[in-house]
Amino acid sequence: MRKLIFCLSFSLLTACAPMRSDQPSVARGFSSALLGLAQLVLSPFQIAAGLLEGIASVPYYLATSVHDINSGMIKASARLTLEDTYESAYGTSLQKVAANGETGVVFQRMKNATTYFQKILQQYGVPNSQAYILTSVDTANDQGYTLLAVVYRPVTSIQVMDKYHLNAVLNLQNSERLFYEPYRVNTVGKALDIVIDWAAVPRDSVQTQKGQAVLLTLAANAVINEKRSADYWAIEQRWIAGEARQITEQRLANVQQRMGIAKQ
Repeated sequence: MRKLIFCLSFSLLTACAPMRSDQPSVARGFSSALLGLAQLVLSPFQIAAGLLEGIASVPYYLATSVHDINSGMIKASARLTLEDTYESAYGTSLQKVAANGETGVVFQRMKNATTYFQKILQQYGVPNSQAYILTSVDTANDQGYTLLAVVYRPVTSIQVMDKYHLNAVLNLQNSERLFYEPYRVNTVGKALDIVIDWAAVPRDSVQTQKGQAVLLTLAANAVINEKRSADYWAIEQRWIAGEARQITEQRLANVQQRMGIAKQ
């Protein structure tokens, strides 16, 4: 297993080695590292470690069969497994699902993602499950990155300051896209959102049903385990200021190391 982990680590981290002048740029090296995820099959230990890392570990699950992921989660005594997600969110048994996790159900907006998410929490018996939402900050979509967060917000309408246009006030309902972004305070300075968990990931990692099912499962476990991520607000400021690639690279590298994939 040590040899296997080392080989996987080498293929993923080659881009981090010192580069000669004729080697690819850092950005290209990071892209190559992300491509390596397509061949990364997780061990049961790494599946369990990913549970602890929360939604930031989603990209590392994508090459592993949904059935192997589910088995790893069961062995790790996850409060909620991939099987629970498929039954609660999609109304189907995981036993009937192909290894790639596809049943033809993919969400495009955080509003729809939140609907599935709340179904899972409600089925598990989480109190006030309708107050938990999934959010995204989309300012780096054209670069291929997205900033996700699991948020507790016990209201369905908010008045907040626009993050992108100074001094503009937004009155948002839960039917509107911008409602599904995190907001620290409302217009009178009252605390609004509690961030449970967050992730900076390549957009394509959450565009398949498997990626989305893993996201929903890890997000639900973060809620059930009462996780908190107070560091999110500083990250969001940097993200909007244009540091999406740097944040994504750093977040993935940290998660990779803690999951036992990176070279020690």
